[in-house]
Order: sequence, then structure tokens, then C-alpha cells
Amino acid sequence: MIRERHLNALVLGALLALPLWGFWAEAPFMITLATRAAILALAAVGLNLALGLGGLVSLGHAAFFGVGGYAAGILALHAQSFTPMMTWPITIQGTTSMPLIWLVAVVASALAALGIGALSLRTSGVYFIMITLAFGQMLYYFAVALPAYGGEDGVSIYVRNAFPGLNTLRPLPFFAICYVLLGLALLLSWRISVSPFGLALSAARQSEARVRTVGIEPYRLRLVAFVISGAITGLAGALFADLNRFVSPAMLSWHLSGEFIVLVVLGGVGRLLGPVVGAGLFVFLEHWLGGVSDHWMIFLGAALLLVVLFARGGLIGGLTAGSRS
Repeated sequence: MIRERHLNALVLGALLALPLWGFWAEAPFMITLATRAAILALAAVGLNLALGLGGLVSLGHAAFFGVGGYAAGILALHAQSFTPMMTWPITIQGTTSMPLIWLVAVVASALAALGIGALSLRTSGVYFIMITLAFGQMLYYFAVALPAYGGEDGVSIYVRNAFPGLNTLRPLPFFAICYVLLGLALLLSWRISVSPFGLALSAARQSEARVRTVGIEPYRLRLVAFVISGAITGLAGALFADLNRFVSPAMLSWHLSGEFIVLVVLGGVGRLLGPVVGAGLFVFLEHWLGGVSDHWMIFLGAALLLVVLFARGGLIGGLTAGSRS
């Protein structure tokens, strides 16, 4: 059977080849599809860090996705309207600089994850799932109640934000940005998984009592992992806002949180490239089958059912027969 590292290289190569083919064939929509898959994969990489390593089933991860998206949307809105975000005594101007927006999005999402995680991680099991859902819905309704930023209608970003040296209005350079950030997030996820911190987090998932006996507090491990997870997902939200040039409360909905979990489960919980495979399959079904039927999610549900029943390691686990070498 094919080894997992070979399959990982094949998956990353395929994700890169699709937009290059779209550029050659003058089919920019193919580049947009690949960009969407890369961004959703980045969000799922963040969730996979908490779910795969820490065993934390979060049904409110879209909250961090939305916080990152709103950070990008609000900063861009104020920059385009030439109005400050805050007046006296502190004046904060908007910006269209992608690196600065990413920094704000990551920090805001990390702080949100810190606050939510500090309370949620005092519970476990189904209680943890429900309290993350509750926090996510709180932020959702908070966004709905923001008339200054569109309320339920959301915020439009009229011009895509800028990155030094690249024309981000063109599909291929913007895809390249998303692809590189996805690669960096995957590298970070891999480094964490093989680090002493990652090994301790995995051990806490398997047996809290044994971890405590060696003087390690599982709560702290999980909180750090949850914050990193939220920060990565928030970065994906900022990119998603730029892709669509639009931000709305839908980015914080529990439906989107459920989709992130589906992406991770489809590809393989705890598998490095699991989120990428899951996101690729999701975008494929959404685009090609969505044109056939409005009920295309039936096919997604069938695929998820088959994976859960016959491929416990997800699509990657099934294709590699459990090999991780």
C-alpha cells in the first residue's frame, strides 16, 4: 500500500496543480475553487490540532473563523471609507495590508479562544461540545446585533487587501498566498505533534491520570492547544473574507463549525493532511454535484457515513492502510 508521506506529497501536488492548470487553460474559476479548498483546509488544520491531538470536539470553532473574518472586514472597511475605527482618546485607522490584517486576526482569534477555552475546558465530553456551541452562538448573535457593520447583512469589502510585491486581485497570486500559509500551518502542526508538548497533549487525550502522575496538568496543555487552534482558524477566516470580499454572521454559525468537523473526519482525525483531503472532497462535491442537485449534501452525508463505517482513519487512513511512515 502507498505510504502516508507519499500520499501527502501527492495531495499537496494535486492542490497546486489544479490552479496552475486553470491558469494555463484560462479558467480562473478553477483557481478560485482551489483557493477556497486551501482556505477551508487551513481552518480545518486549526481544528485538527485540537480534535486530533487533544481530543477536543469543538462545535464552536466557526467563532474563531468569524472573528478573523470580521477583523479583516472591519479593518478594510475603515481603510476604504477613510474613517477611523475609534476616535478620541485613541484613533485607530483601518488598513488594507494583508500582513497587518493577519496579525490582528490571529491575535483577536487567539484571545477569543483563550477566553472561551479557559471556561469550556473546565468541562469535558458532551458538556464541552455544548458550551463551545453556546459561545459560538453568542458571538453569532453579537455580530447580528452590530448595525455599524451591517448586522445580519454583513460587510462588503470592495477591494481585495494588498500584499507587498503581489497583485492580489489576480486569482493565481492570491492562491499562492493561501497555499503558502496552508503549508506553514501544516508544518507548525507537524512540529507540534512530534514535540514534547504534542506528545504530552496526546497522552492527556488517552489518559489524564497518567499525565497528572508525572506532574503535568492536562488543562494547561489543552488550553494552549485550543488557543493555537483558534489562531490558525482565525487566520483562515481573514483569508476567506478576502476571497469573498464579504463578511457576515454566517461565518460564525454552528453549521460552519459542523462542516469543519466533517472535513477533519472525512480526511482523517489526527492525520496531517486529513483536513486538506476533506476540504478538497467537500469543494468537489459542492461544485460539481451542486450543479446537479440542490440536495448535494446527501452525497456528502453518504461519503461521511462510508468513511465512519469502513475507514476509521478517514480517507487517508483507508488509502494508506493505517501506515504513517
